[in-house]
Amino acid sequence: MDYDYYGFKPYVSVAARRAQAARELAKLQKKGRKISPVAIEGRKIARTFWGEAWCDNLERYSDFANRLPRGRTYVRNGSVVDLQVAPGSVTALVSGSMMYDVKVTVGPVPRARWSAICKECSGAIDSLVELLQGRFSKGVMTRLCEEKTGLFPSPKEILFTCSCPDWASMCKHVAAVLYGIGARLDHEPELLFTLRKVDSQDLIAKAGSDLSTKQKGPAGVKVLASDDLSEMFGIEMAPAASPRRVAVSAIATKASTAARLEPPSKKTRAGGPMNLEEPAPKHREAKQRLTPAKRRAISERMRQYWAARRDPLKKQKASRSS
Repeated sequence: MDYDYYGFKPYVSVAARRAQAARELAKLQKKGRKISPVAIEGRKIARTFWGEAWCDNLERYSDFANRLPRGRTYVRNGSVVDLQVAPGSVTALVSGSMMYDVKVTVGPVPRARWSAICKECSGAIDSLVELLQGRFSKGVMTRLCEEKTGLFPSPKEILFTCSCPDWASMCKHVAAVLYGIGARLDHEPELLFTLRKVDSQDLIAKAGSDLSTKQKGPAGVKVLASDDLSEMFGIEMAPAASPRRVAVSAIATKASTAARLEPPSKKTRAGGPMNLEEPAPKHREAKQRLTPAKRRAISERMRQYWAARRDPLKKQKASRSS
């Protein structure tokens, strides 16, 4: 590569860089290397919560302010030919005047900070799908994006190297890779947790463990009081029966049920024979004790009774006919 009068490499147009990137990409694929280029559609680099949060985190620090604009231009032009995310590091190929190797190292989230994040976000994230899609409350978003105490790295946690001759602390190729990470998080948000060496399941598991811990306690705590039920459902609960009354009512219920299920006995079954040992009715016993003389006396009294009733009727008929 020739240099100009001032020792700088000559300017390479966007079209030339894209053509060079396509050639290098074809060579690498021919060698069997797995390539993952960063492709930006339109002017906006990131469109989802995770991608935008990553880019916003970069732009909040003055340490990166001077070099980031050139990086945005490079990543939009498709100059990031390859970008691979691994635990704690990102390696990339960026097409400029030449093909440059870029490596970005990101420190892991400190254990105490990660525990605090999981605790404060406990119960606010229902599933891993909602987490990766960024569908959670504004409070969770704010906590994850907090400067220096959130999930996203600060400048002190980011180290980078580039094979280009630029002596600046952050060259445009590194800036393009940093923006490329944000674009990649649009499609693979789980890579942020891989990069920071934390498990995304901890945010979900923490909510479940807190719930199970709150439910632990004596057996009496698991039963809601009637006052709590009244307040919850807006109804008035009847007083609970005492244990003795409940036991007696249960025994009575069992007895009545057994009586209904017991088959009828011979003496109560329709059409069945009478029990010979059954005592005779009282009127039958009294009839058997009457002597013939008593029976005649009773018959005579009955005859006199009806005769006395017939005589007034005969007199009334006679008076009417006369």
